[in-house]
Amino acid sequence: MFEHRELPPPMTTIAELLTQKQHLLSRLEECPGPNEHEEIERLLDKIDAVLNAMDRPDRL
Repeated sequence: MFEHRELPPPMTTIAELLTQKQHLLSRLEECPGPNEHEEIERLLDKIDAVLNAMDRPDRL
């Protein structure tokens, strides 16, 4: 009868991810060492993957 749909993520979650991403990008501008640079890139990839998954039309 009723179709179950997942609710879109709350805006606070998206805002938190974007804030984390901005902070990590700022850290990259400070020319971190190679190990820290890799870690920051890994975290940015993870955040981008989550944001992209939230942006999928089938989640709406």
